[in-house]
Amino acid sequence: MASLYKKPITRTDPETGVRTKSKSKKWWGRYRAANGTERRVPLAADKTAAQAMLNELVRKAEREAAGIVDPFESNRKRPLAEHLADYKRHLENKGVSKDHLQTTHQRASAVVAEGGFKMIDDISASRVLEVLAAKRKAGISIVSSNHYLRAIKMFSRWLVADRRSNDDRIAHLAALSADIDRRCIRRPLSTEEFIVLIEKTPQLKQRWPRMSGPDRALLYIVAVYTGLRRNEIASVTPASFNFESNPPTITVEAGYSKRRQKDVVPLRRDFAERLSQWIAQKPNVKPTDLLFPIKGQRTSKMLKQDLEYARKQWIKDAESDEERERREKSSFLVYEDCHGHVVDFHSLRKTFITNLTRSGVTPKTAQLLARHSDINLTMNTYTALGVLDQAAAVEALPPVPSGQPQDEKTAIPLRATGTDGQSRRFGATGEVPVLVPSGAENGAKQPTSSPIRLATDCTETESKRQPSRRLAMSKTPKENGPIRTRKGHSASHHLQVPERGLEPPRPCGHWILSPARLPIPPLRQIVQLQFNGNKVDRFALLFQALIRQTELRPSILANRRPGRLSLTASAARPPRPQVCSDTNDLVEVV
Repeated sequence: MASLYKKPITRTDPETGVRTKSKSKKWWGRYRAANGTERRVPLAADKTAAQAMLNELVRKAEREAAGIVDPFESNRKRPLAEHLADYKRHLENKGVSKDHLQTTHQRASAVVAEGGFKMIDDISASRVLEVLAAKRKAGISIVSSNHYLRAIKMFSRWLVADRRSNDDRIAHLAALSADIDRRCIRRPLSTEEFIVLIEKTPQLKQRWPRMSGPDRALLYIVAVYTGLRRNEIASVTPASFNFESNPPTITVEAGYSKRRQKDVVPLRRDFAERLSQWIAQKPNVKPTDLLFPIKGQRTSKMLKQDLEYARKQWIKDAESDEERERREKSSFLVYEDCHGHVVDFHSLRKTFITNLTRSGVTPKTAQLLARHSDINLTMNTYTALGVLDQAAAVEALPPVPSGQPQDEKTAIPLRATGTDGQSRRFGATGEVPVLVPSGAENGAKQPTSSPIRLATDCTETESKRQPSRRLAMSKTPKENGPIRTRKGHSASHHLQVPERGLEPPRPCGHWILSPARLPIPPLRQIVQLQFNGNKVDRFALLFQALIRQTELRPSILANRRPGRLSLTASAARPPRPQVCSDTNDLVEVV
């Protein structure tokens, strides 16, 4: 049984040395834990409070003995500082880069400290927003604020994933739009700017640490024509290139790639030849030596220096005073233009992706070459298209109609696209094809060809047909829907049947009866003809039409019951076939 008691205490007077016995001010509790051992714990000075605390301990012990325990209770009692230290070790064991490890841990720790979070239960979404708002008022940008939010959310998700908490209290927080307060906007270099930069940089005699002017020019070419990041270019060695493959490639090992995967990027052939010649001019370079020693260097300052020199030389090359004045007022090759857009080393990667889009590659191809996991990052952040690019797309639209009456020559292209001449295509001459395109009943126009099917109703009239020509007079579409001639006769010459693909149809006469274009089924196939509202097999009608255009001769075979018709090939032109009068008869093709 659990009980309360006051613990006896023996005290010694420091002056007299007399030892006295007394009892503690706090009440102590005695109870039996879930494993059966007896435990004694200090509770409170107030007896009522101490009794409530003891009852809670007994209840927890009983629940634990029954198997009903809270798996997160022990972690809730640990300080958040300990969890942050464990989270940092988790990132180290995960193998993230050193920079990512330090920045993520620093940002998460800053939010925890400024928010006053001591335990896991202290984490509050509203308090996190207050901390981020205070940082933005202190001067950081929205982009930096989103970085802090991303770091603390990663830490909160890890607490749930590592079974330290059962709830992610800040999972619903979303990042702010960075376009509202974007401090650094990179702009891509135009083709003219890049050409001048590559021409003028080798002329600058001032050396950047361990890199001459020609080496820096080739460095910029590598960045613009591969899209590699600065740290990825810094890891490139002569062994990274494969100039013998088709196409030539450059390989970035997974340890240096941002996405921690081995990347193989194709190269232009002229660029590969220039690279191979440049490497061949360095006889002392080993296959494992770094070609571009820019690791730890301020490449943005290096590029800014080369941009300023190239701009000065470009202005100096002006042929007249007016031209020189115009160049001085322009933003050509400036590090930061009038809109605040800058050109740093990472802008070369943006130039690569923008040039891909201007070249007309598909967005998916641009995403693969940029090695992005999100297409929105490729299209929205790393692609910058100006008014001239939009104007070129607008000029590619069809010309504006004049609105004037069209003559016969101008109307022909309209009829070819299916926008004119509908009345002349069907029903104008009284002759319509045995087979009509799908949708002909309601006048539908299709952009591409569709499988030809049979008309829904048979509108033959035996009374009005001419016996000598064996033609059927057609009724109007309003009376019988789709109209057509008697079976076995040619289609109308006015039918325009579209071919496959996205090209306009053209008049083709008896195209439908051409044997080379018919979807002929295998031989010795028995097809069934049932008219007057019953099922109609389209291949049967196709073969009847084929009799008049090919070298086929009907012959009644022996040992056949009346009504069966056998067709055999012959070199002579056959007489007209006698079609079975019984609609339920079978036609066997041999």
